[in-house]
Amino acid sequence: MKARTVEIMDTTLRDGEQTSGISFSASEKLTLAKLLLEELKVDRIEVASARVSEGELKAVQNITEWASTEGYLFKVEVLTFVDNGVSLDWMVEAGAKVQNLLTKGSLNHLTHQLKKTPEQHFSDISAVIKKAQELGIETNIYLEDWSNGMRNSKEYVYQFLDFLTAQPVKRILLPDTLGVLTHGETGQFFKEIIEKYPNTHFDFHGHNDYDLSVANVMEALKAGAHGLHLTVNGMGERAGNAPLASVVAVINDFMPEISIGVKESSLYKVSKLVSAFTGFGIPDNKPIVGDNVFTQTAGIHADGDSKKNLYFNDLLPERFGRKRKYALGKTSGKANIQKNLQELGLTLNDEELKKVTERIIELGDKKERVTKDDLPYIISDVLDSDLHQQKVFVKSYVLTHSKGLKPSTTLSIEIEGKSYEENAQGDGQFDAFINALKKVYKKEGRELPKLVDYAVRIPPGSNSDALCETIITWQTKENEFTTRGLDSDQTVSAIKATEKMLNLV
Repeated sequence: MKARTVEIMDTTLRDGEQTSGISFSASEKLTLAKLLLEELKVDRIEVASARVSEGELKAVQNITEWASTEGYLFKVEVLTFVDNGVSLDWMVEAGAKVQNLLTKGSLNHLTHQLKKTPEQHFSDISAVIKKAQELGIETNIYLEDWSNGMRNSKEYVYQFLDFLTAQPVKRILLPDTLGVLTHGETGQFFKEIIEKYPNTHFDFHGHNDYDLSVANVMEALKAGAHGLHLTVNGMGERAGNAPLASVVAVINDFMPEISIGVKESSLYKVSKLVSAFTGFGIPDNKPIVGDNVFTQTAGIHADGDSKKNLYFNDLLPERFGRKRKYALGKTSGKANIQKNLQELGLTLNDEELKKVTERIIELGDKKERVTKDDLPYIISDVLDSDLHQQKVFVKSYVLTHSKGLKPSTTLSIEIEGKSYEENAQGDGQFDAFINALKKVYKKEGRELPKLVDYAVRIPPGSNSDALCETIITWQTKENEFTTRGLDSDQTVSAIKATEKMLNLV
């Protein structure tokens, strides 16, 4: 049986932006629009709400200008309102060609928010659709609060759908606006509607208030839904929308009757970029894209992976452009350490491995974080070997910060017995330190790794004199690795992490 193609509409740039405290700049919206359509290969993107602001208008203009040159203009959608054509005028100015018109999908919303009869509402909608046609704008219709409409005023919903299916509407968008549906209800409601209107395209727009959005998506698809609305990292109002990465994996692994065009291997990259733009952190245990989801912690799991991949499932990290990791800590055991040593190209005998394992367990008991990149230091310390001999020493530095002047750093450093001194300015004290370091390494004809992530941790409830841990992720042409520094001064802890990096490379 040939798989049924389902459209994926990403609404990160519209509904995702309704996440509390989140706002994309115009340039960020354009960058993400390109990534979503060209790299991730979603079918459509919803990029904004009409009439919001001048900045939003400029953002949509940038996207439509690019989309029109690339043949994507009818894949770019804007949320509009029943407002006598004001939203449509905004769309014309923005250069957009597809409106997602927000209407009332429950009698409760219609009666108490609009204070209109169904007939009055339908008449207003008809006028907007007619004007859109005259302007060459395609219309999709959102039935806001549709899920409660089906629960409490089903007769009204069917009256509304009878009206809409006779209009020149391309798609009808059915949202669980308040995230109240169970998977059983979702499947039943979609089954009823699709049987009654077999020639109409219906999308499902799920919210995640009960953590049921992915289950609801599955049931909507089983019942025949033609499209899905998803967001990167599950961003959105309240508890967010159905998460793109999880839904894609579920469809690909459990629903062979469904075909989608999303490129799995780009999910993680786009997820990290959206997180960087928004500051909206990805929980470590977030399926597919979280930092920990491909990390084995228990030693028995690492041992099992070495013996016929006993702890693997179908969610192989390589599918998503990621790698399996083996955490180091008090539950590690020898197998976890062996896996990390293999990656570093190091070999220890049984007695040496036992000593290193004991030290890692000891560090884990103290709640210290241990990573693969710490292993050379630990081995050197425990075995008193010259496996890791320090060759780079940050001997001295002066950090200056004055109001109205750019921060600067004077640095003295020793590399393999040779001393250097440099001065540089930067956007902050650490940036100035890195700029001075770059000058030194340029003289040496060497290139520093690229800094790709910088995180600071301070124990909860601490005072201003608390020890602070700075964790920096670096990228070379070959690999990505992390170093840490600990000090009561944040910049000094970052410098300590940098000194570790210089010795590793």
